[in-house]
Amino acid sequence: MTQDVLDTIIGSREAAADPQAAQAHYQAALAAEANGQREAAIDELRQAMQRGDNPEHQFKLAYLLDLVGEEDEAVAVYEQLCARDQPHINALLNLSVVYEDRGQINEAEKCLRQILDTNPNHQRAREYMKDVQGSRNMFYDEEHARDLVKRNALLDTPVTDFELSVRARNCLKKMQIRSLGDLLRISEAELLSYKNFGETSLTEIRTMLAVKGLRLGQGLEGQYTWARKQIYDQLRGRAPEGLLGKSISVLELSVRARKALQHLGIQTLGDVATRTEAELMGVKNFGATSLTEITLKLTEYGLKLRTLE
Repeated sequence: MTQDVLDTIIGSREAAADPQAAQAHYQAALAAEANGQREAAIDELRQAMQRGDNPEHQFKLAYLLDLVGEEDEAVAVYEQLCARDQPHINALLNLSVVYEDRGQINEAEKCLRQILDTNPNHQRAREYMKDVQGSRNMFYDEEHARDLVKRNALLDTPVTDFELSVRARNCLKKMQIRSLGDLLRISEAELLSYKNFGETSLTEIRTMLAVKGLRLGQGLEGQYTWARKQIYDQLRGRAPEGLLGKSISVLELSVRARKALQHLGIQTLGDVATRTEAELMGVKNFGATSLTEITLKLTEYGLKLRTLE
């Protein structure tokens, strides 16, 4: 089943959707697999795909295709699963392995990053990421090298090349922000704290960066990665990993406190525990009341914010 055939199956499904029939074919596939009849199981699963859009049916098909050596077909189904609004986690994991085996290191890393961005404590994804990054160091990745050259060229672009107002230009010059890279390494709060720099100039710069798919503070995000990893390693010795991976929704925070955490990209209790009071207080409209709220909520789970030594 190539991509063309997969597209045909999807078209047939839209014309004859029948979830009950799809489930019947799925059960038949499980029975065939149990009897060692993988090819028959694959045929049943293809029919299930024609009649329904159940991700578990599709994942089972991709998994069996991979087992019988039909890698291209398996990848086509895995990629369809990973393109969903809510990607199938195991499909992302398996697809990353296939990509790595094919030497498509960037694609493998992207799959794992989709998991780790929302669940940084996912054990298998973290282990796979170590393998993928190790593979990157084993050979010269031409695509990655080209991307790196283009990225560095973009970051070295002088801010004077962009259409900004005189006030915004003068403020950036006085703050010694000379390149796009410099601009990405400063936060909104730092800009607003500078004399004569107001919301109008901030909006102007935000808009300019958004056109390029960038945002203020983006260059700061990687600086704390290693420190947070060390904190995670320490926390695992004192708290269950299942607790650290819990969503911040369990804290039942106020809207303001919750939005502040979301602004920092914080998704789990473990994420919160790697942040300092200063990092939280640096978020616009985040005050002492919200800080106290988060601190008390973390205490209920035996956790606390990171302190600087």
